[in-house]
Amino acid sequence: MQRPLSARLLTPLALAGALALAGCSGAAAPEAEDTRAPAAPSGVTATAGSASTVHVMWSAATDDRAVTGYTVYSEGRRIKDLPATTLMTDVVGLAPATPHRFTVRARDAAGNVSPPSATVTATTLRAAAEDRTPPTAPTGLRATPDGGRAVTLRWSPARDDTRVTAYDVYQADTRIHTVPGTTTRAHVGGLRPGTAYAFTVRARDAAENSSPDSAPADLTTAPSPGAPANTAPTRLAVTSARSEITVTWSPPDTGAPVTHHELHLDGRFATTIIWGTAPPPDRATYTFPVQDPPGTRYTVTLRARLPDGTWGDFSAPRTVVVR
Repeated sequence: MQRPLSARLLTPLALAGALALAGCSGAAAPEAEDTRAPAAPSGVTATAGSASTVHVMWSAATDDRAVTGYTVYSEGRRIKDLPATTLMTDVVGLAPATPHRFTVRARDAAGNVSPPSATVTATTLRAAAEDRTPPTAPTGLRATPDGGRAVTLRWSPARDDTRVTAYDVYQADTRIHTVPGTTTRAHVGGLRPGTAYAFTVRARDAAENSSPDSAPADLTTAPSPGAPANTAPTRLAVTSARSEITVTWSPPDTGAPVTHHELHLDGRFATTIIWGTAPPPDRATYTFPVQDPPGTRYTVTLRARLPDGTWGDFSAPRTVVVR
């Protein structure tokens, strides 16, 4: 019987080649080239903090894949490249009593660059006579939650022998926001739901003298829907004396005695605090020695071991200076 013309026998070698080609035909197509630039950053602000510095901030830009960084321009000249996680910077070395214009552009991993943001202008302060007296610390700091991802901070104004030119907001000893000295309010976004935070504010004058920290304001953001309640220790207080640091706190209410706490310094594990007897039901205290020179700063956080053996949420941080 005659075979159809399309049906022919293949040798083993030809058959293997045909199967290989068939397998290749099902392979995933290479990812398309990224040619779309990010959107221009929005919400750009510029605040003069002294005769030679301006603080520039902006909101995160969007991209079809991911923004990988930002570039800040002054008078059209590129002055700083920053990672995508950074949404503010200080521009230094500027001429006094001069208006300065700033724009920001976003970039992605493929090298696509966004259009420039809207231009913002800040005029540096006039150079003053030598001033070595810092402002007083702001007082009455309070934090009001704005949903689960933002907070509004308010405080009473500081005093200075010349004038306060800016207020700097700190979280865990890191500056996260700056507002003009004429303002005693700041809105901070980008927070995580169900997380404990501590904020402080410092006042600054035209000579870049900074005040001591205000008293901290603690805030635990609202949890996401369906998320468990926050389990962080509360009312954390940290003091330093004679090369020792003393930590005092209230354990979380877990329905059972909390026998273990983890102590972290600057975000790194330091030690586990274990009670040899029944743990204190309300306020707990722990003192440990430090060998660092006076003036060394630490950010202290705690978390408790829960009845199921897992570790709970971290407390709001506290900053301490070694004495």
